Amino acid sequence: MSSAPDRSSAYDPRVQPLQPEKTLGELFTEMTNDISRLVGDEIELAKTEATGELRQAGKAAGMAAVAGVAALLALSFLSAGLAWLLDQGLNRALSFAIVGVLWVIVAAVLASAAKKKSKDINVLPVTKTTLKEDAQWARAQKS
Repeated sequence: MSSAPDRSSAYDPRVQPLQPEKTLGELFTEMTNDISRLVGDEIELAKTEATGELRQAGKAAGMAAVAGVAALLALSFLSAGLAWLLDQGLNRALSFAIVGVLWVIVAAVLASAAKKKSKDINVLPVTKTTLKEDAQWARAQKS
C-alpha cells in the first residue's frame, strides 16, 4: 500500500499571510495610508508637470497672437494699398502693398513657429507613466 502525502497538514506558503504579526485593522490602516500617500504624490506630480506644459502652451499661444496681429496689419496695409492703387496711381499704392507683403511674411513665419511649438507639447507624460505603474502595483497588491 502506498501512502499519499496528507495535503491538509502540509505547509503551503501560498495561503499563509504575508504579515501574520499585524491585525486586520493595522493592515487596513497601512493600506489606507499608502493609497493616500500615492494619491498625494500623483497630484503633486501632475501639478509640477502641468506647470511646465502650460508654460510651453503659453509661449505657443503668444506667438499665435502675434501672428494674428501681424495678419491683421497685413490685411490693413494690403487693403489700403489696393484702395490707393485704384484711386491714386501705382507708386504710392505699390509702397503700401510692399509693406503689407512684409507683414504677411512675418505672420507666416510666426504662425509656422507656433504650430511647430504646439506639436512639441506632450500633456503630462510622466504622470501618465506613473499612473500606469500605480495601477500595476495595485493589481499586484490584490494578488
